Amino acid sequence: MREDVLKHSSSISEKPEWLQERLNWFKDQKFGIILHWGVYAFWDCCESWPLVPDCDWSRRDELTCWTSRNKDIDLFQRDYRNLHKQFNPTQFDPDEWADLFVQARAKYVCFTTKHHDGFCMWDTKTTEYKITGEECPFHTNSNADVTKALFDACRKRGLGISVYFSKADWHCPYYWSPEPRPMSQTANTVDDPATWEKFVQYTHEQIRELMTNYGHIDILWLDAGWVKGKEDIKMAEMVKMARELQPGLIVANRTVGDEFEDFVTPEREIPDEALPDVWEACLPLGPDWKYVENQPLKSAQQVVDEIEYANQRGGNFLLGIGPKYDGTIPDRDAAILREIGQLRRN
Repeated sequence: MREDVLKHSSSISEKPEWLQERLNWFKDQKFGIILHWGVYAFWDCCESWPLVPDCDWSRRDELTCWTSRNKDIDLFQRDYRNLHKQFNPTQFDPDEWADLFVQARAKYVCFTTKHHDGFCMWDTKTTEYKITGEECPFHTNSNADVTKALFDACRKRGLGISVYFSKADWHCPYYWSPEPRPMSQTANTVDDPATWEKFVQYTHEQIRELMTNYGHIDILWLDAGWVKGKEDIKMAEMVKMARELQPGLIVANRTVGDEFEDFVTPEREIPDEALPDVWEACLPLGPDWKYVENQPLKSAQQVVDEIEYANQRGGNFLLGIGPKYDGTIPDRDAAILREIGQLRRN
């Protein structure tokens, strides 16, 4: 088990009473689905990471989106950041998605409202780099605010709502300014605190929107654990604001191990023994979190075994699914989800 999971050792009994009750609710959910969906669905690379100059592992020679651009990082970044101009998922049907999750017997859904690339999957007022922006052809669709449409559909079916949100933003000029830097130099706090403060306010406003305009939210699932310390985004203020807007909100400040990490999230592994914390194992159905055509997938039985293995050790299981660029959940994924529901005992 990785150190970032093991170092977080506070027990549920040490939490405030209201949070203990909410975490007990969360533990009872057992099985959820996380959806990585954004402009990156067009390409065969992983989500967001190939934008980073020093992340060579994410730009492998077998990836067409990389080799077809002559392995030119500048060209790759330019084309990636223009993908939203062709993102038009007209076959997106939030009710169909939600029905599928219910058939899988999932109890909650975690949706990537914004990954590290900064593209917003909701109708934010903070940037035009969003699915409802005029440059995105989907912006005229009645379901253009996909976050609202999906959350409403899931909530109607009794599913819990978990908001994935990256604290990093590799599109915002206040985070990377003026050009992308290596991951070891991701923020402006040391040399330009005034610009970093603009990013803090930008981030807080996005969280405020998500906590205000999208109905009842159960979980705020914060990713990009490297945004901490010198790159602090005023977590205490942000979480206080979020909980004032969403009483009872559970927060996952992933891999940080601070007082705002209400539960831990081991990724791509399931602990062999129970952890002292509330926890949620996160594993994708295939090799990648996002949609990549013709990837090998786990069988329904394998997923059910993983769910039961996690549950028997006191944890939840969060299964990663990658919707396609056209707005559909791939047929193979959908069939496996339905079979999972048929095979599960609880």
